[in-house]
Amino acid sequence: MLELAILGLLQESPMHGYELRKELAAKLGAIRAAISYGSLYPTLRRLQAAGWITEAGQAPATAEEIPALTSRRGRVVYKITAEGKERFAELIAQTGPESYEDTGFGVHFAFFARTDRATRLRILEGRRRKVEERREGLRDVLSRAAERLDAYTLELQRHGLDACEREVRWLEELIANERSGRAPAGSTPGTVPDTPGTVPDTPGTGPGPAKEHNPPPPGQSRNEPERP
Repeated sequence: MLELAILGLLQESPMHGYELRKELAAKLGAIRAAISYGSLYPTLRRLQAAGWITEAGQAPATAEEIPALTSRRGRVVYKITAEGKERFAELIAQTGPESYEDTGFGVHFAFFARTDRATRLRILEGRRRKVEERREGLRDVLSRAAERLDAYTLELQRHGLDACEREVRWLEELIANERSGRAPAGSTPGTVPDTPGTVPDTPGTGPGPAKEHNPPPPGQSRNEPERP
């Protein structure tokens, strides 16, 4: 997934490592927590060795961009090659189970504008099946073991079930849009949220309390600041 994200970003413009980190955060939103930034430079070296990216020179860097104990490689500017563009097209067209999981779906979704409609539909439908399976598992737990759970565990299970139900509704809306040839309008309620894996306000509820029910990113509490 990191390979796909890097190649996709470098198609927009050449960047050095620090810029890539910032753009990954901006492009992927909350799901960036699932991507190890410690693997960024090894992945860049691997992509370069494969001929998918190449160095485009050096860029001046500030102390912020190259903190202590970071080598000059942070200033190397990378650009995608013709082979890299072919590799990106290959990766973005893949629709296997990995593209239905939380991180895989999020990265693919971030580049949906460059994906053909048939592929988008396969990924959305696969993600919906995945979330429906998760939803049914939570329903099963609540129906068979609710009386054995303490109040907080029970509330957590209900929260997870509510998140799954809302994501299924969101995915169904996106699927309907794709089938009818409509693109989602991200600036209005009831359409694509800022980060895959959460859902927008339902039509008619407005931007107020409904968003309070959106779950925080995995491993992060609602009041905890985002990880760098």
